[in-house]
Amino acid sequence: MNPKPTIKGRGAQLNVHNKFFELSHEIRDDFLEYCAKEGEEADKNKTLYLPVFPKTIVNKVESPDVGMAYSMNMYQGCEHGCIYCYARNSHEFWGYSAGLDFERRILVKKDAPKLLEALLKKKSWKAHPIVMSGNTDCYQPAEKEFEITKQCLEVFLKYKHPVAIITKNALILRDLELLKALAKDNLINVNISITSLSETTRRVLEPRTATIKKRLETVKVLSQNNIPVNVMLAPIIPSINSHEILPLAKAVSEAGALSIAHTIVRLNGAIGEIFTDWIKKTLPDRADKVLHQIESCHGGNLNDSRYGTRMRGEGKIAEQINMLVRLARKKYFKDKAMPKLNTELNEQYKDGQLKLF
Repeated sequence: MNPKPTIKGRGAQLNVHNKFFELSHEIRDDFLEYCAKEGEEADKNKTLYLPVFPKTIVNKVESPDVGMAYSMNMYQGCEHGCIYCYARNSHEFWGYSAGLDFERRILVKKDAPKLLEALLKKKSWKAHPIVMSGNTDCYQPAEKEFEITKQCLEVFLKYKHPVAIITKNALILRDLELLKALAKDNLINVNISITSLSETTRRVLEPRTATIKKRLETVKVLSQNNIPVNVMLAPIIPSINSHEILPLAKAVSEAGALSIAHTIVRLNGAIGEIFTDWIKKTLPDRADKVLHQIESCHGGNLNDSRYGTRMRGEGKIAEQINMLVRLARKKYFKDKAMPKLNTELNEQYKDGQLKLF
């Protein structure tokens, strides 16, 4: 690989047009030339944290392809900058671009713990695992400053409610004591995303994420503390990380993971344009090959919205990927399984403490 990103530390290399807006914004070459002559920065490439105040924080997930019924997101947008991220499209609903805006305009929901507590106290609420986060990473860099995820974990522990976490950030270990307390009652499982064993690949795909070494260490530490870990080998991208399935599975199994899951990359909505621009700038020697192979997994399109097919793909390349994952499970996870989360305790703790009568 010979990565040559034009905007340092970012995945997306442009802001694409928001489909909900009639007008569009572009940076013209004559403006860039003017900035160069004047010694000015055309783009300061700074991250902004913007407070938002939703009325609810837990969402019901309707998709039959996603293994969760409820999710919550403390942040919208994600500074990790993963180029393939399906959540980019959701930023358009907030009035921003799915490209650079997604990585640099982070919406912060400071009231999330309060909203969560109100839900868990409701007599009508029946305990069911809630996933943090179904959309953007709950341990992205913003969490270091705002600690909203930590506060939400304290709420889950107070009300003895099951919770699952999806992240690719080693910052989760900051909250190890909380996770251990939840694990005592089988109220927690963690999904760590690891897409490659190569730091070169990690840097170009996921520029502001934890290193692979730190993620494998995170799997190990969580597992050693009896916190169940599933590793997301997701997404698998043909000719970028598809050759790493077996070594990845072996590495995470040895680190203590109890299972693996995967998806095949799909580039819906604005992500197709963002990814295409990125790969032609970053990996020009293999850009066409990768794009054509992704298309071959989705009926000739980068975009795939078909339930039952979109996550696993179709065609020979998709079949080979899915077969390798099945082989990896048999070889490295034969006698392992993730435990089912406990939903029985919450009813006794609706007021925040155990009901004796």
